[in-house]
Amino acid sequence: MLDFGGQYSHLISRRIRDLGVYSEVLLPSTKRELMDPEIKGLILSGGAASVYDVKSPKCDREILNLGIPVLGICYGHQLIAYLKGGDVTQGETGEYGITDLTVNEGRLLSGLTRFKVWMNHNDTVKKLPNYTVTASTPGTPIAAFENSEKKIYGVQFHPEVTHTENGEKILENFVFGICETKQEWNTSNIIDRIITEIKDEIGEKKAVIGLSGGVDSSTAAVLMSRAIGKLTAIYVDTGLMREGETKLIEGMFSEYENINLKIVKAESRFFKALKGVADPEEKRKIIGKLFIDVFEEIAQEEGAKVLIQGTIYSDRIESGITEHSSVIKSHHNVGGLPEDINLEICEPLKDLYKDEVRKIAKNLGLPDEIINRHVFPGPGLAVRVVGEVTPERVKIVRKASHIIEDELSKAGLYNKVWMAFAVLLPIKSVGVQGDARSYKYPVVVRILESKDAMTANFAKVSYEVLEKISTRITNEINEVNRVVYDISNKPPATMEWE
Repeated sequence: MLDFGGQYSHLISRRIRDLGVYSEVLLPSTKRELMDPEIKGLILSGGAASVYDVKSPKCDREILNLGIPVLGICYGHQLIAYLKGGDVTQGETGEYGITDLTVNEGRLLSGLTRFKVWMNHNDTVKKLPNYTVTASTPGTPIAAFENSEKKIYGVQFHPEVTHTENGEKILENFVFGICETKQEWNTSNIIDRIITEIKDEIGEKKAVIGLSGGVDSSTAAVLMSRAIGKLTAIYVDTGLMREGETKLIEGMFSEYENINLKIVKAESRFFKALKGVADPEEKRKIIGKLFIDVFEEIAQEEGAKVLIQGTIYSDRIESGITEHSSVIKSHHNVGGLPEDINLEICEPLKDLYKDEVRKIAKNLGLPDEIINRHVFPGPGLAVRVVGEVTPERVKIVRKASHIIEDELSKAGLYNKVWMAFAVLLPIKSVGVQGDARSYKYPVVVRILESKDAMTANFAKVSYEVLEKISTRITNEINEVNRVVYDISNKPPATMEWE
């Protein structure tokens, strides 16, 4: 797949791997690899640019003449039209979100008639010679096209996102029906490949790993210990962690003979650096710098030259790590890293998504308590406290988040949602408690369903469960008198508030 910088570009490759077929993500400029006779098909991804922009990413026109099937998605759909002499124009209004697709005919959309798709575009294909229009929407007459003889296909919508109905079916039609591939890709293959890559990259160098307690860094730690033997794992207690986090990590990793766990108490250090800081990007970068400072101090003591991080692809794509992607937010282990790091960075999970990492973790024998833990941001509760981060505010959001998780567990919902947490707002509102006026903080409850963190829907939790959560938060946390529920999806919102 050629990545033109769309936020969901890598997700296309992931969806194909979900089908049991190996896929790779390459730069738009890549030519040599495409001549490999083993390649069965090519996908041109989405992207934020216009094909008419001078600086927009382009690919070699000749890739459309390689004789292998090509599928263009969103920007890729427009690029095929542009390269083939078609007409791409800027729409009078953009088309964003869910819309109805009507299928006329076509091999790619075989077996489908009318269904809902997710659009995210402004430019539109208006004309394409020698191609058949296979589908349309109310706002896009050429929503899909194909030339089955030349094996070239295009769709303006995004089949890779969960918001598009029949998206998996469309990709199956392309991967199996058109490209005629076989299901030969599984978790065992991924583990073997990662361990081999680690050995090749690190060799005999000593390494340390930043351990957060989440499934990503925990999986990376176990993989590393298998690949290089003895490994020092550094867990930094920032004071911004979840309820009972440090105790859990200490208990779990004391069981691994090849992992030397070092717990660094650094709460006062982090709160001092964050004093007076309200901007979320500044928070992330301050926290990222402090983490690196601690890692470098321990690495120097251990004589280590390499820092292992549990970075996964959703971290990288949102930090603008690919050539044409946009920065949504800096992650402390990606975009938030300082430039003058004295350690080599190794990210063994950098091309994987969360659910893939969980499958690997299960294969490696990690406990369910780690595998099924909800996603937690690298900067911790600092990005769930909107505004300045203080010990008092962190304590409130930590306790509220624990109540949310506890009530979801009691209702049998914890393992059915992607993540659930509280957000503390930097405002106060009037309430009535004990027959008296109160003026206290509101807390936002955020509960999400997702598969890969690139898209997400708010969880439609019952009012009964939400009421229990609200009652407990206002009863058990003295500083709070109001609870609200966030019903924003991603997109347009992000999963976290900061």
